[in-house]
Amino acid sequence: MNAPLAHPPKAADLPSAEGVTPVMAQFLAAKAQAPDAILFFRMGDFYELFFKDAEIAAAALGITLTKRGKHQGEDIPMAGVPVHALDGYLARLIRQGFKAAICEQLEAPSEARKRGSKAVVHRDIVRVVTPGTLTEDSLLDARGANRLAAVAVRKGRAAVAVVELSAGSVDVVACSLEDLAATLASFRPSEVLVPDRLFSDEAARAALDGSGGVVQALPQALAEPVGARTRVERLYGVASLDGYGAFEEGEVSALGLIAAYLETTQAGKIPALSPPRRSGDTGFLAIDPATRLSLEIDRTQRGERDGSLLACIDRTVTSSGARALAERIARPLRDPTAINHGLDAVEWLLERRDLRRDLRDGLRAAPDVARAVSRLALGRGGPRDLAAIRTGLSVAEGVAGLFPPERDPLTGPPPRLVGCLDRLALSPGTGGLLVDLAEGLVNEPPHLARDGGFVAPGYRPELEEARRLRDDSRRVVADLEARAVADAGVPFKIKHNAVLGYFLETSAKAAEPLLRPTGDSPYIHRQTLANQVRFTTVELSELDAKISQAGHRALAIEGETFETWRRTVQSLARPLQAVAEALAELDAHAALAEWAEEVGAVRPTVDDTACFEVTAGRHPVVEAAVKSAGDPYTPNDCKLDGSGAGCARLSIVTGPNMAGKSTFLRQNALLVVLAQAGAFVPARAMRLGVVDRLFSRVGAGDDLARGRSTFMMEMVETAAILTQATDRSFVVLDEIGRGTATYDGLAIAWAVAEALHDHNRARTLFATHYHELAGLETRLAHVCNLSMKAREWNGDLVFLHEAAPGAADRSYGVQVAKLAGVPTAVVARARAVLDRLEGEKTAAASLDDLPLFAVAEPPPPPPSSALSDALSAIEPDELSPREALEALYRLKAIKR
Repeated sequence: MNAPLAHPPKAADLPSAEGVTPVMAQFLAAKAQAPDAILFFRMGDFYELFFKDAEIAAAALGITLTKRGKHQGEDIPMAGVPVHALDGYLARLIRQGFKAAICEQLEAPSEARKRGSKAVVHRDIVRVVTPGTLTEDSLLDARGANRLAAVAVRKGRAAVAVVELSAGSVDVVACSLEDLAATLASFRPSEVLVPDRLFSDEAARAALDGSGGVVQALPQALAEPVGARTRVERLYGVASLDGYGAFEEGEVSALGLIAAYLETTQAGKIPALSPPRRSGDTGFLAIDPATRLSLEIDRTQRGERDGSLLACIDRTVTSSGARALAERIARPLRDPTAINHGLDAVEWLLERRDLRRDLRDGLRAAPDVARAVSRLALGRGGPRDLAAIRTGLSVAEGVAGLFPPERDPLTGPPPRLVGCLDRLALSPGTGGLLVDLAEGLVNEPPHLARDGGFVAPGYRPELEEARRLRDDSRRVVADLEARAVADAGVPFKIKHNAVLGYFLETSAKAAEPLLRPTGDSPYIHRQTLANQVRFTTVELSELDAKISQAGHRALAIEGETFETWRRTVQSLARPLQAVAEALAELDAHAALAEWAEEVGAVRPTVDDTACFEVTAGRHPVVEAAVKSAGDPYTPNDCKLDGSGAGCARLSIVTGPNMAGKSTFLRQNALLVVLAQAGAFVPARAMRLGVVDRLFSRVGAGDDLARGRSTFMMEMVETAAILTQATDRSFVVLDEIGRGTATYDGLAIAWAVAEALHDHNRARTLFATHYHELAGLETRLAHVCNLSMKAREWNGDLVFLHEAAPGAADRSYGVQVAKLAGVPTAVVARARAVLDRLEGEKTAAASLDDLPLFAVAEPPPPPPSSALSDALSAIEPDELSPREALEALYRLKAIKR
């Protein structure tokens, strides 16, 4: 399992709270709330860590481990990080798979002292930071999604719920257990929640291992549907989930795990989440983790984004658009109608270069509205998030204005773009928010609300008065002094001291008229000195109080204004998220059109047939690399037909190493991904009958941690293909059987090819160095041979990178060894050995005589029985103890 390198202590391992100081007792009480997290305990300008937490953090972060005080006679380990540097340290901990609980000071020390000189500042955990619940920009990849997933299994079906807390999106997918790995891999979660009972399921463990996220085990009770439904309803603030769709029990269980985890990690704060989007197991092209790694769809085999298909085609100009494009490529569609709607949008923008240029220029100014909304809803946002929303709404208005107002069904935007434009239209609520922020928020607000200075001048009169008193108190006092001199005819001077505050001072002689009491005199005698007399007025006393409190009042008014705006954003979260999604989708469409124009990509024809026809197809990533080096790229055709009517459904691809077999295989698989993602494809023409599952076994590595050799891994992946591929699938296989003895490998490759042709009936490209497999073209009805051409010229091998009909005559292995720089003497010796072997080669029996290579009939399925049927109908996780006992008696009765 993916897990932290070292684990924080559990509750049972925590130090005793007996005989500790009040502050340490407070730390231990907070630690008990989050025993599996590293606790950052705020003390002034530092977050301190104690006991085992300090030791773990010191090792993981490279910070100094020291000690402070004693506990039960032992030194207390301690480490600390400055408050201003917390995000950097958190990022490093999260990347290592740890959780971190943030315990903040919730009052000022002055407030604590009011309860007594020994009172401790009130502190409490305000959030638990985990890999899947990050929201801060400093901890996130701006162009990559950060998702929290949960897995549940009910009644033999799996369900995956996924939330991107930083953007507020929620997805839930019900699928078969066989598709669990592909479904999880399509989301690339940073963290996966699993009921602890699932850890005993080997299939589930394999899916979790391939997810790429840190796996967190939760109690099985949190996945029970009744309690899970209640938590999800509480999360969304609704009385019933029926308004969001008819969820399967497994989907409710997975959503319930998410809800429980958010309640714990967000310390009661309710995030702004969109309603869960349901997509069944037929909604998306299934791509298992091994295939994703092999094809390098969104990450290379080294785990980097650069060099992947996604990086090659990404022309987005916003971070949210980059995430939308990544999701589109990671989860291609399966419905031809939906795919063609996406292609319509790309084609419409491709044909309107000027509009596309203006659209992309307008989108460049769009900030990440979705993440700003999420932070504000969780109480972590600041004035700059408000500015992002203001800018985003302004951009939405501008972008919508670029499109023609009339919606001509023939020349106007297609449905997908119309949907985006409809979501960009501001509602009264979002329009009012834009007006408020435009009037009340300064152009360049500070990062933190507590710093003040973000409310525009003139927006709130009482704030202007407080600011005027705070910033220009000297002029205000001088004005009042001048009025007092004019009104009383006395040469007053306004002065200030710590005892009286502000007061009016004049000479004893000048003060004599004011010392005679009159009923209407505004001057109140305060103090008489040897030569001066001091007075005050009600206005001066009020001014004194206002000036002394002006700074605090100004910050309080700004804080109140910020909170009003924050609550407004929270109440408008869904329409604001809709605007953000529309901007991101427009960016993704425009980016695909831009890339298509750059590389000369064409619109594929996507339908519901079993056809696969590519004319002059090109590998997008390899072509970009070749052209950057100044070399031409050789395109290739490929034709397959799952029905076998128009052409073969399985092609045997032979040819020498380095001739381009693997590139040819991957190229055609990536064209499937692009076409079903609604993107144009680098080819002269393409027709694709929609694919349900994509499999690629091109190269393999060992898995030493699980005791699997390279050949074992190859066989595991091949077994998955043979058990899951259907007549709508697309399969590319490279060098099956090469990791074992020659005849063993040939036998396995032959049998696999037969099975794919006869039973799976999948469209397949099968690359091999076993030239004997070329004989399948005459043995099986729907097999053809392709070969990657190469020529010898003056003793050297020249690769043409062309796929042509027919089988290769030889492998040219010795020539490739020469090209690789193998010493001349070794190459010469290899050539001599090869010549002798080829000259002496005899066969004890031809392939026709070997029963192994006769087309085998499939073994009959095992007979059904009443006992096996009854056993299959039992769901152990759903039985009470009494029901389990009754089921056991029924099974024994059947056996008799």
